[in-house]
Amino acid sequence: MNKKQRQEQFDALQERMHACRLCRKAGFYIEPPAIAKGSLGAKIVTIGQAPGVTEVVAKRPFNAGSGTRLFKWLGEAGIDEDWFRRTQYMTAVTKCFPGKNKTGGGDRAPSPTEQALCRPYLDEELELVQPKLIIPIGRLAIEVFYPRGVSLEEVVGTEIQKDGRWIVPLPHPSGASRWHQIAENKPLINKAIRKIKKRYRELYPN
Repeated sequence: MNKKQRQEQFDALQERMHACRLCRKAGFYIEPPAIAKGSLGAKIVTIGQAPGVTEVVAKRPFNAGSGTRLFKWLGEAGIDEDWFRRTQYMTAVTKCFPGKNKTGGGDRAPSPTEQALCRPYLDEELELVQPKLIIPIGRLAIEVFYPRGVSLEEVVGTEIQKDGRWIVPLPHPSGASRWHQIAENKPLINKAIRKIKKRYRELYPN
């Protein structure tokens, strides 16, 4: 497939994701449209859990507080936010806002059925973008690449290579998440940032 064909398929994928209502048809509350942004030429892809309500309003991934914290971490790896949003690719396990948790404690986690309905889109995104570094953010994204139920303590600060791509996990940066706020976990986050920095410098040496 040449570059033009890939771009056409990429654009068509974005349109299909934007129009998708599979989860609504299956009886789940979601708030479309899909939120995924970036360039087909990206070498780095971030994968979150699902958009939040502010992402729906801003129409970009990792907006507001979670985005501020994420890009603070990436900034420590030498990555500029404006450059990253313009040239790299940001997506999520599920593409639409899943609504608030009934308990009021943050956003609802997408169900396994919703994740399965959305998974072909994620697979197609990765196939078309062909990143060299993937940063899964939060448990649901991490479990795309690691065994289900793996703890953050086991994987944050590590890296694996899968299908020729480096995978470097990060915890979810949401204010509702306590893991990244625990002092004992901060050295693991710092270790992950150092690994991201190393891979980033290999991919973009200038």
